[in-house]
Amino acid sequence: MTRSMNDKLMMLTGRLLVAAILIFVLLPTVVVFISSFSSTSVLFFPPKGWSLRWFERAVSYDDFRHGFWSGLIVTAWASSLAVLVGASLAIAIERYSFPCKQVLEGILLSPLFIPHFTIGLGLLMLVSQLNLGRGYPLVIFCHVVLVLPFVLRSVYVSLKNLEQRIELAAASLGASPLRVVLTITVPLILPGLFGGWLFAAILSFNEFTASLFITTQATQTLPVAMYNYVREFADPTLAALSVIYITVTATLLIIANKFLGLGKVLNVDARH
Repeated sequence: MTRSMNDKLMMLTGRLLVAAILIFVLLPTVVVFISSFSSTSVLFFPPKGWSLRWFERAVSYDDFRHGFWSGLIVTAWASSLAVLVGASLAIAIERYSFPCKQVLEGILLSPLFIPHFTIGLGLLMLVSQLNLGRGYPLVIFCHVVLVLPFVLRSVYVSLKNLEQRIELAAASLGASPLRVVLTITVPLILPGLFGGWLFAAILSFNEFTASLFITTQATQTLPVAMYNYVREFADPTLAALSVIYITVTATLLIIANKFLGLGKVLNVDARH
């Protein structure tokens, strides 16, 4: 009886601890959400009045609109290229043996632990030395490097869950390695490819630290435009834009999880 009560007490304590952590993490989001409806021209909490005008300003401000479309261009190219490159490299690393394979894998995963500002600053110094322009190709290349580890992770898990005997059967029937990959491997890992693309797109669109060094006024993404805005204004516009950001991102993840099962794609399901 005592042991049963101790187990229940431990379970209750664990749940309270998790709830406290969630409240601590979500509290700033709640503050931003409430502040975005303020009627005053200065960011103030709790609001003295309520208004939706900051949401209207968030979607109509020229720099934000330009940053949004620039971000979409960079995100579309970066996430698509990352999936193409990442899937090819993941299949090669997972299915074949070749010299320096572990070194290549370590280099590809290095953006996970190298600070993003270091990568952005390094690329800025490199293009300055080579007298290259800071256009869209540079920003897209930088974002591909940053999101590539997440695509690799997603494809790795899909390959682990793939029954390799299917590939071997196709090869035994005379299919070339390229045909096996295109007709067997790729169709079976499509959920992993789409999951990798989705995470790459979200991360690319929200990337700020490296983008701050390599973007210009013509190529600045939305996070950079938000940073430039907050240096000049202190109204709740950024709070309203943040609420839109959070809502759209959460909606995309919920939809993707419902139809794809991102827990399985990212190998966070205990059964996998």
